[in-house]
Amino acid sequence: MVNCEDVIRFLDTYLNSAQITDVSRNGLQVAGTPRVGKIVFGVSASLELFRKAKVAGADLIVVHHGLLWGQEQPITGLFRDRIAFLLKNDINLAGYHLPLDMHPVVGHNACLMRALRAERLKPFGEYHGTPIGFCGMVQPAPLEDLVRALEAYCGAKAQVLAYGPKRVETVGVVSGGAYSLLPQAIGQKLDLYVTGALDEPAQEWCREGRINCVALGHYNSEKPGVLALMELVSKRFDVQTEFIDVANPL
Repeated sequence: MVNCEDVIRFLDTYLNSAQITDVSRNGLQVAGTPRVGKIVFGVSASLELFRKAKVAGADLIVVHHGLLWGQEQPITGLFRDRIAFLLKNDINLAGYHLPLDMHPVVGHNACLMRALRAERLKPFGEYHGTPIGFCGMVQPAPLEDLVRALEAYCGAKAQVLAYGPKRVETVGVVSGGAYSLLPQAIGQKLDLYVTGALDEPAQEWCREGRINCVALGHYNSEKPGVLALMELVSKRFDVQTEFIDVANPL
C-alpha cells in the first residue's frame, strides 16, 4: 500500500501537468481512499470502466480522458452517476489529457513513433499554439507495412487514405481526434500522417495534398500512452496495476 497523494504527486511532476495549458483538469479529479494498493489504468472515464475497476479491486483509476473539462457543470445525469459511483466505493480518479499526448517518453505520440521505429523526432502538430505530436523519419517502407505495424501495435483495424507516396519516409503523428491537424502535415510535405479519428474533409485534403493518412480510432490510438504510464508506475511503486480495456472502435 502507498499514499495516493504520493502517486499523484509523482504523476503530476513526471508529466509536467502544471505547466501545460489544457481544457482538462489534469491530476486528481475525485478523491477516495488515501491509501492505494491497486491502480487500474484506462483510456476514458465511464461507468463501465469504474464498475470493472471495482471488481478488480482498484483504489485509484488513472485515465487519459477524465471527467472534468475546464468548466463547472451541474452534478446531474450521467455526470452525477459517475461521480456517485466513485464516491460510494471510495475510489480515486485521476486524469491526464494533453500531458499524456505530448510526453516524449510515455506519451501516445512518442509510443506510436517508436512502433514505427522513427528517428530524428521533432515536435509537430500545433494545438492552441502548442505542439502535441511528433514528426520524424522512418526507414523507407511500403505504406502497407507501416499500416500493419500500427494495427498490430494498437490492436485495431485502421482506416487508410492512400493518396501519398507508396513508399513512406517521413511521418507525423498526433493521436486522438486530430484529423484537423492534417493540413499541418501537408504543409510540411510529410508522406504519412497518423491519427485517431477522421472526419469528412480528410479524404479530399489527402487527395489534394498528396499525403497518406492512417486513422486507428480515437480510443485505440490512445491506449499506448496509458499502457506506458502503467508500466512506469508499476516499477516506481509497490502496488498492483492493471489495464482495463473497454473496447471502443471509435
